[in-house]
Amino acid sequence: MSIFSKLGGNGKVKIFKLAPRVNEVHRVIQHNSFTSQRWPSIIIRKFFLSFTVIKELIVTNFKRGLALALTLTALIFSGCNKQKEESATAAAAPVTNLDEIVIGAVFPMTGPIATYGQESVNGINLALKSLNETGVKGKKIRIVVQDNKGEPVESANAVRKLIEVDKVQAIIGSVASSNTLAGAPIAQQSGVPLMTPASTNETVTQTGDYISRSCFTDAFQGVVMAKFAYETLGKKKAVIIIDNSSDYSRGLASVFRAKFTEMGGQVVSNDNDTTYTQKDTDFRSLLQKVKRADPDVIFLPGYYTEVGLMIKQARSMGMNMPFLGGDGWDSPKLQELAGEAINGNYISSHFSSEDSDPRVQQFVSEYEKAYGQKPGAMAALGYDGILVMADAIMRANSFSHADIRDAINSTKNYIGITGNITIDENRNAKKSAVVLETTVSGMKFKQKVNP
Repeated sequence: MSIFSKLGGNGKVKIFKLAPRVNEVHRVIQHNSFTSQRWPSIIIRKFFLSFTVIKELIVTNFKRGLALALTLTALIFSGCNKQKEESATAAAAPVTNLDEIVIGAVFPMTGPIATYGQESVNGINLALKSLNETGVKGKKIRIVVQDNKGEPVESANAVRKLIEVDKVQAIIGSVASSNTLAGAPIAQQSGVPLMTPASTNETVTQTGDYISRSCFTDAFQGVVMAKFAYETLGKKKAVIIIDNSSDYSRGLASVFRAKFTEMGGQVVSNDNDTTYTQKDTDFRSLLQKVKRADPDVIFLPGYYTEVGLMIKQARSMGMNMPFLGGDGWDSPKLQELAGEAINGNYISSHFSSEDSDPRVQQFVSEYEKAYGQKPGAMAALGYDGILVMADAIMRANSFSHADIRDAINSTKNYIGITGNITIDENRNAKKSAVVLETTVSGMKFKQKVNP
């Protein structure tokens, strides 16, 4: 509201009041008659008098309002700070009263790389059988599996649901690095440990201290394959074919290129010219470019879904040089897709069912009995991953997220099926790799490489 004044038809100045104190001004100013000579000066004097009182009222009320506002603000922030302190205390408090340990699992159970997810979960479930016979700190572990369909958006949604709805103590997953990279920031922001058993891209664990991995990185396997190509196979001229939709493929290609050229090899392709996208099926145009470059070895860091088809098409075009790849090839489906064309190629991986280690052979036997087939690398990684997490929970000071995180990150010399696992200061696993030869009858062990 505001105060208005006007000159009435009878020469009276009328002032409309806002508050009781203005009545005083109203009485002082109001007159029944003015002479034409006197009323302008009187009006002006009375106006300034009214303005002075009004200003006093406004200032006084403003100060009172400001004081009230400041008091309320202080109370609100005091309450907020108290609530934050209570939340922080609750978060830091040890968790000891769980009925069971709930662990989330994010894997591609359907979609183009479903084999990876299904094998991983098979390995996890096999490990749980023995884990839950004795329990972990007297508690059984229950796994809640979320299907990310091999898609980053679905991965983020899956991680969010496991945290907000299922209230998990930790998360294991995923497989493809691009999927894990989509979910990791959510786990980090929520303060929930997420450990991937299979995502090898370097940037995964750079998300933060709640993100770790129980597998080696591309920085390691890329070097392994560059050295195998140059030193073991004696190849000096390479083409690199990249899945441009995959963080895994781009990262592994970069490492291979750097190491191969450092040793004296030549990469005769431009990364922008020799690319494809996940779910492509016809690679003949791309392969024509590669053939014209006349390499003696091709590095193809992709997933089995495209690799099998590409190698089959390459062989039909008379391209007989060896293809090399990473752990993304390691699936029984690869042989189905490529057929006889798969013979004579090589990959780096985490595990070989031909390993003579008694623990490995016991795992292979139990897996075959449970699922009717030999385990691949993803099954072994899932198996080791859940056991590493269970070992960390056993060592943790409590069941709190922070204590589980600290225990995972301090894992040292855990003896797994895929090798001895130590989590380093960057939350990456230091462990050995194996080089396998691909054949139509399966993967054949060639050599083991230690970090």
